Amino acid sequence: MYSTHDYTACLSLVPIFETLPHADLKTIATVIRPTKQPRGTILYQATDLADTLYIVDSGQVKIYQLAANGREQLLHLLNPGDFDGEYALFKENQAHQSYAETLTEATVCEIRRQDFQKLLLDYPSIALRILNVLAKRIQLLEQQTTRVTTESIETRLALYLLDMADADKTDEFKLPMKKKELATYLGTTPETISRKLTAFEEAGYIKQIPQRMIQIRNRDGLLFV
Repeated sequence: MYSTHDYTACLSLVPIFETLPHADLKTIATVIRPTKQPRGTILYQATDLADTLYIVDSGQVKIYQLAANGREQLLHLLNPGDFDGEYALFKENQAHQSYAETLTEATVCEIRRQDFQKLLLDYPSIALRILNVLAKRIQLLEQQTTRVTTESIETRLALYLLDMADADKTDEFKLPMKKKELATYLGTTPETISRKLTAFEEAGYIKQIPQRMIQIRNRDGLLFV
């Protein structure tokens, strides 16, 4: 069973809600529906009607598309505090063009379209924060598309590692995804990811540490691979 306190805690993780007063969070919490999902659960798939905002409270969810040949292309990962499904909530009768699947056991909070639209009317600042998040996502997708089509896998992987270090503001960080997901994100295979990481380590650019930890030892080396 979940309490209103649990719902409020879920909302407080999300950047678009985090600056709202606690009383407002409690009001919004009344329209939240949390669900516990096992690993591998499809939250939605392409062509499904998009009428729900999904907020990750715990666990990890991947958003991806499938090519005509069935190959998976990872778009982004959702971690606690991240959300998805916001695009179509602004317009009726929109269908999803991607898939959402839990990578781990996850608790996902859902807000239905009609409730979400009322929130936008009651709390206009939420809409501005959502637009900011969307702008960043579009920028990342454009950057990723450019890299996949113009850069070698060595360069794509090196730039990804540097991006992660910059995001965490440290040269020692944990990869947010397993090699399988990282491979689909960078447009290659898990085996290639393993080989390139080993090559980077042998060249003295990085050190691989257990539990998916990476330590960057030579930034210039990664920049010019």
